[in-house]
Amino acid sequence: MKYFVTGAAGFIGSNYIRWLLANTDHTVTVFDKLTYAGNFESINDLVEAPDDRCSFVKGDICDRDAVETALPGHNVVVHFAAESHVDRSIEDPDAFVHTNVFGTNVLCDVARRSDIERFVHISTDETYGSIDFGSFQEFDRLEPRSPYSAAKAGSDLIALSYVTTYGLPVVVTRCSNNYGPYQFPEKLIPLFTTNLLDGLKVPLYGDGGNIRDWIHVEDHNRAVQVVLEKGEIGGVYNIGAHNEITNREITYRLLDLCGRDESFIEPVADRLGHDRRYSVDIDRISALGWKLTRDFETGLAETVDWYKSRRDWWEPLKARTSR
Repeated sequence: MKYFVTGAAGFIGSNYIRWLLANTDHTVTVFDKLTYAGNFESINDLVEAPDDRCSFVKGDICDRDAVETALPGHNVVVHFAAESHVDRSIEDPDAFVHTNVFGTNVLCDVARRSDIERFVHISTDETYGSIDFGSFQEFDRLEPRSPYSAAKAGSDLIALSYVTTYGLPVVVTRCSNNYGPYQFPEKLIPLFTTNLLDGLKVPLYGDGGNIRDWIHVEDHNRAVQVVLEKGEIGGVYNIGAHNEITNREITYRLLDLCGRDESFIEPVADRLGHDRRYSVDIDRISALGWKLTRDFETGLAETVDWYKSRRDWWEPLKARTSR
């Protein structure tokens, strides 16, 4: 099978193609614009591997001509490409609507004309909004509360509309917070880890009581593959790990793993519209046979160790974005 994977020079996508190439015989075309968060160094070894199973095309999902040139001839689309950082969406919402909604529409429209056998649209638990108690199920109302999550909700609906209107074989996944190697150092775990390794303070929003469910990126990507192979066309599948933890608690865990004390915490004003808690029910994905393989304590320690050993990967990124 030939896979067309958008945004695969980014965090989750690059880990996905690493897993795919290691565990299947499929071939992969990476289609990525290489924005600030897309790093060719995350996939360079795969593209240059002698088995020639991974190729790279630099392109923008909003560029119809580029997509029409690159997509035909593939069997499967896995769509990771998106603007994804909430803080940036507050500063520049236009870019998020353009890429996440318009770009997804372009990709779906070209895919429906290209005999695609399966189209997996990767989304987020943030589309549901905040929940005080219990967990969101797949058919609960979407109540996004940031330009990022609203744009992702819009992209979900665009993708799903192509099932009914055009028969495009779309499935949608909505996952909780990911962690692991190759994550751009603006998100909480890699930002805090790399700051602490450099002896810098970490910015903790508000009272630090916001709750997130953390899943290792490999567990997420195994779930994506299960949904791709077994999911119901037009279906939505939540992916989570039931590792709910406050931002303050995860900060203390990172302090411990990096050998720092609480004097390295710098309280900052809370984010605008900051959701208090995310939680998703995972019965539907579990019914397909998917199970977690990483416990959070071990996975977090392994992730910190990766950043300790891969300064060559993250130091240039931080230097570039701090200018």
